[in-house]
Amino acid sequence: MSASSAAGTGGFGGQPVPVQPVDPSRAMVSVATYPEYADAQRAVDFLSDSKFPVEHAAIVGTNLRMVEQVLGRMTTGKATAYGAAGGAWFGLFIGLLFGIFVPTNWFAVVITAVVIAAIWGAIFGAIAHAMSRGKRDFTSSRSLQAGEYAVSVTAENADQARQLLARLPAAPAARA
Repeated sequence: MSASSAAGTGGFGGQPVPVQPVDPSRAMVSVATYPEYADAQRAVDFLSDSKFPVEHAAIVGTNLRMVEQVLGRMTTGKATAYGAAGGAWFGLFIGLLFGIFVPTNWFAVVITAVVIAAIWGAIFGAIAHAMSRGKRDFTSSRSLQAGEYAVSVTAENADQARQLLARLPAAPAARA
């Protein structure tokens, strides 16, 4: 979750709950670090189960790195197809919007809008790819990944958190 998010997803049944911003005037102390987010989450859950005031805790991802996973080669044909697909979705939206106001044969309005928008999307997709002149002939997905996750608490609660986490049972071994 990003710092700009207005709500988390830790509520009952996955319902969003308000996220309180971290008060920068309160000193936070790292009490444990974990290689995986799930381990840090398990530690905070253990603190919560132990009646620790978890509103004074945070999970902080450190050693951040940007990872760009290359998904495949981008060709003019693929760019044209992706453009046509995006155009078709836009045409569907516009067609449905206009179709509401047509008393008869609204389906023809929707189909016409989808076809016209798909054609224009294909044209713009091909042109956009051609304008890149081969400088980026691949598709990719970017993500921000943390090297490790620190469980931090306010300085006045650090000793209590360390004592509780010393009793945290070992994580069950992953099944192969």
